[in-house]
Amino acid sequence: MTRRIHVDELQVGMFVKRIEGGWLNHPFWRGSLLVRELDDIRRLRAAGVEFLEIDATRALHAPATPEVTPSPAPADTPAGAPAVVRRTTVPVEQEMQRAHALRAEAGRQMKQLFQDARLGRVVDVAATRPLVDEIFASMERHPAALISLMRLKTADDYSYLHSVSVAALMMALARRLGMDDAACRDAALGGLLHDLGKAAIPLDVLNKPGKLEPEEFTLVKTHPVRGHELLREAGVEHAVALDVCLHHHEKIDGSGYPKGLPGAEITLLAKMGAVCDVYDAVTSNRPYKLGWAPVDALRRMLTWAGHFEPQVMRAFVSVVGIYPIGAMVRLASGRLAVVVEQAPGELTKPVVKAFFSTRSNLHIPPETLRLAQPGCKDHIVGHEDPHTWGFEHVDELWSGVPRPKGPL
Repeated sequence: MTRRIHVDELQVGMFVKRIEGGWLNHPFWRGSLLVRELDDIRRLRAAGVEFLEIDATRALHAPATPEVTPSPAPADTPAGAPAVVRRTTVPVEQEMQRAHALRAEAGRQMKQLFQDARLGRVVDVAATRPLVDEIFASMERHPAALISLMRLKTADDYSYLHSVSVAALMMALARRLGMDDAACRDAALGGLLHDLGKAAIPLDVLNKPGKLEPEEFTLVKTHPVRGHELLREAGVEHAVALDVCLHHHEKIDGSGYPKGLPGAEITLLAKMGAVCDVYDAVTSNRPYKLGWAPVDALRRMLTWAGHFEPQVMRAFVSVVGIYPIGAMVRLASGRLAVVVEQAPGELTKPVVKAFFSTRSNLHIPPETLRLAQPGCKDHIVGHEDPHTWGFEHVDELWSGVPRPKGPL
């Protein structure tokens, strides 16, 4: 059985039957290739290969043991570095319950951190280390649980949970780019502290339910520098945390802030921070707007030329999935469904839960469909916005917990 995949989906053990673009354009001169090591994937990426055809019947079936983490990727490693796909250790629905408790505790801790900073107290950054460890443990058990659950924010708890969400996304993206455990923890700490400077911005400006005046926007744009200063005042010397805090609003075309750095001068971690920060911001409910559907967010972000490092953005899509958990989709059968889990190596064929018939315009008993499973006759034909349909229970279908309706 053969199928076409993007190079981001390629894993050690897969058998490449054909590389699109002609064999003379890359270093793999043979007519086929068994991917035996990560270097094979690196060389394919470096050669600019995007799509391949693999033969699942000729794959190397490795024993089901945990994968070995490679050495950390240095800061100047191209963002298209090979993926490290970690096997999950618990089912997503099981981790969802633990992630729900972690979300609540993390929100309380970050709220206290921001309040200390707002009151002029020296922030205790060391106190966030155990939280980073808890996030790391949850992500190792099943990364999709915490990442998806963190999108469930209200306007009241956004400021605190946004930092936790970016930390989780940073850790997952770091793992996707081949970084080791220590580097993943560093990335998460950078995400956790990236917006600390907003504690220095008046709440009436941060929570304004409308367009900011030019002088107000100028004030908001000072938060990376203020955050960097707050971390320095707290005695923080963690290079990644300081870098991500100061530079997560830089753009590769040089139009970002605070320094207007061109892409070549922005570190990989700061480029990662930019993607994770924006994705969580636009998919979350804010005081002035409802969050975008995850699918809409990814599609729009992919069109923003000059904003993000393309290879980092592509790797990020493979982390959250083309149809992220929680996305509502329309199936060829006419049913509406919500994505409940990703299918490894099948970005367009996740596991979904169908719950509504557009033909009868009625709710139906929820049915779980594994779209990538042989014999499944349904497939996704598009995505839908729950707000358009007036659905308020969609999040409960995939998370197992009611969507939060108030402050922490």
